[in-house]
Amino acid sequence: MKIELLDTTLRDGEQTSGVSFTPSEKLSIAQNLLTELNISRIEIASARVSSGEFESVKGICEWAQRAGFINRVEILGFIDNGKSIKWVSDVGGKVINLLAKGSLRHCREQLGKSPEAHFADIANEVKNANAAGLTVNLYLEDWSNGIKYSPDYVFNMVDTLKELPIKRFMLPDTLGVFNPNQVYGYGKKMTDRYPDIHFDFHGHNDYDLATSNSFAAALVGFKGLHCTINGLGERAGNAPLSSVVAVVHDMLRLETGIDEKKINKVSRFVEAFSGVIIPQNEPVIGENVFTQCAGVHADGDKKDNLYCNALLPERFGREREYALGKTSGKANVRNNLEALGIELSESDIKKVTERVIQLGDKKEIVTQFELPYIVSDVLKHDSSHSKVNVINYALSLSHGLRPTATVKIEINGKEYQQSAAGDGQYDAFMKAIKRIYNDLLDRKFPMLTNYIVNIPPGGRTDALVQTTISWDYNGHQIKTRGVDADQTEAAIQATVKMLNIIENL
Repeated sequence: MKIELLDTTLRDGEQTSGVSFTPSEKLSIAQNLLTELNISRIEIASARVSSGEFESVKGICEWAQRAGFINRVEILGFIDNGKSIKWVSDVGGKVINLLAKGSLRHCREQLGKSPEAHFADIANEVKNANAAGLTVNLYLEDWSNGIKYSPDYVFNMVDTLKELPIKRFMLPDTLGVFNPNQVYGYGKKMTDRYPDIHFDFHGHNDYDLATSNSFAAALVGFKGLHCTINGLGERAGNAPLSSVVAVVHDMLRLETGIDEKKINKVSRFVEAFSGVIIPQNEPVIGENVFTQCAGVHADGDKKDNLYCNALLPERFGREREYALGKTSGKANVRNNLEALGIELSESDIKKVTERVIQLGDKKEIVTQFELPYIVSDVLKHDSSHSKVNVINYALSLSHGLRPTATVKIEINGKEYQQSAAGDGQYDAFMKAIKRIYNDLLDRKFPMLTNYIVNIPPGGRTDALVQTTISWDYNGHQIKTRGVDADQTEAAIQATVKMLNIIENL
């Protein structure tokens, strides 16, 4: 059995504070939703917003018409004496989602009309839209409060309109106030009373229940669910498509037609265009959700996938990873070593694990790329000791003068010293190091390609600073991190790690 998913990223999602897509971005997102994800329907805009939106929506509709998707493209319209109908027709749309008042309070307070007058206006709009060749769906805005506090109003509306050419009645929890029990209970009143009507549920996430509420709506027989990529939307957002798909597929055993392997790709695509960063622990699409850190979990996975559930990363075009930190066990370290093609004895793996835990206790992130260096350092082979060590350095910062640095380092047992001025203390340090490599050793020095500083929230002056630096060395992409209370010292730690890595390349 299949259930329809409607994605409203380009309409409701664009109402996220600070999010505004350009016409080309909207077209690209629409194309990805329909061709990559294969979603049933998309809602792309509200009618009569602006001249720029007119051109943007027209471009999407022209593409959708050529590609055979036009009947899956929907536009929000209003009860406005045909103005929205004309707008949708002029842009080439074929489906209009009319916005009506789904609660008595909204009808009286916002419109200042009686229910009978509003129902008559809706009926007239539906007939005119149908006459214009448009398929009509009807939103009952604020349905959750309407069915709870004025159920007779809701039932009278549906009874009055159900014989009209309305394909879907769409029931929003506009203010995100329902819980799953309420969605199930009130939704059942709708499906029991109107078994032949196609109902959609449109959930908002104010109480972080939008996905759960969508589950309840599908469970009670709603035939469509609304969502957005990455949960974009007003206030706390809408139900995130990634979570809704996982729940519908796994918990309800319903089909959506969605290509799960493309979800992460499209989510990252929208993340880039919207500027809204996906939380690292966001289910299905978060950076860390398929990363095991605890050693016992890695051990169980190794033996028989004991700590895996149905949300396998491969389903979503991703891979399971095993993070290295203070909770890492031997199995966790072993998995990372195997991924790098490194074979060690059990006793050696134990030594490496102890060092990883020590680094984790300092809140330092240990990357898989750094593991070979840790291995060589811990096992004390001939090449195990650090080949590059900073013996001493002095940094000077004076008002009106450029910062300077004097650095003495040991490279492969030989000491070198240089001084340099720079635009900052770290820049001066780097220029002194470069002089040693370029002038004294006649060696190429890696190019710094990215520099990121993370400071824990709260603004404490004694907080640790994590500096992450990316480098390019003869085509090798290297990323190193340093942690210290001083940002410059953290950057120097990261630099020394890089220097040791390139000695082994």
